[in-house]
This record gives sequence, C-alpha cells and structure tokens, in this order.
Amino acid sequence: MTRLRIGILIAVAAIALAALAVYSGVVDVAADVPHSALVYALIEGVKDRSIAVRTKDIRVPPLDDIKLIAEGAKHYDAMCVDCHLAPGVKQSDLRDGLYPQPPNLTEKINLGPAEMFWVVKHGVKMSAMPAWGKTHDEQSLWGIVAFLQRLPDLAPEQYHALVEQTGEAHRHDHHHSHDHDGEGKHHE
Repeated sequence: MTRLRIGILIAVAAIALAALAVYSGVVDVAADVPHSALVYALIEGVKDRSIAVRTKDIRVPPLDDIKLIAEGAKHYDAMCVDCHLAPGVKQSDLRDGLYPQPPNLTEKINLGPAEMFWVVKHGVKMSAMPAWGKTHDEQSLWGIVAFLQRLPDLAPEQYHALVEQTGEAHRHDHHHSHDHDGEGKHHE
C-alpha cells in the first residue's frame, strides 16, 4: 500500500509541476528561441518513434518511373522549396523564420521511403510540415517520395529539367492550382 501512495504522490506532484509550468508561462514558445537540448532531444525522440511505429506496414511501390519522379518534382517545386530548398537555392525567408528548421532535402537525410511517405501524407505537428494527404492522392504523394530519393544528387539544371518534364513548368515563386473534389483529394 505504501508503494501505491508514493506512486500517487509522485503523479500528483508531476501534474502540479506541469500545471505550474503551463500557467507561469515559463516555457517560451517563440519560434526564434531554441528549445533546450533536453527538450529538443525529447521532441525528436517522440517524433522519430511515432513515425517508426506508424510506418512498419507501409508497402513501398517501385519509385524508379521517370514520369512519377517528374510529377513529384513538379509538386515539390510548387509546395516544398520554400521550406526544404532546391538545388541552387540556399535559403528562403520562410525557412529562416521556422523553428525547428525543416531539413534541407537537397542533402541526404536519414529517412527511408516509407517514413518519407508517412511524413508527406500526415505532416508533423508543431513543425509547420503540412499533411499533404488531405489534398493529394497517394499516387501524387509517392511521386514526391520518388523525387525525394533523387533530389540530393541533382544539379540545378537537372532539377529544373525534371520540373519542366511534365509540360507544366511551375516555379516555387508562382501559385500552384489544384482541382479538388468535395473530399479534398487532388486530381490531375
């Protein structure tokens, strides 16, 4: 019985400390003030485990079809460059104002295709990464993933050639229009 009482006291104390931290405003949520190393490590650990658990059953389709890659390049150029950069694009005002700063996808990152698909489809809370699965079908999302597999190895000229390959040259500084049905799915 003593262990139960101690456990309850510890739980009550933890809740009281959390409530005190919330109501005192001691936690600074400003995007221009970095987290402490401990908080950052905790958030990254939670994110990494969450993605790993949710991607173990995702079946990755073949990602080497040039049409799929080119379609993914078009979507990436329209939706992702301002945060994740492109070959020859070293910074953006939007990216510079985000914390945590999004990964530079022109460099190799430590995510496989299933993890990339999950992140692109579902987004990541409190990171500015949107859930593109709400507005795009799975084929389009796999196209982005197929393109991301190639992106770190592309020169600026190769990048622009892929973007323009679909016959619709979209630059990241132009608006990209989508046709949506009533369910919010993207159609080509």
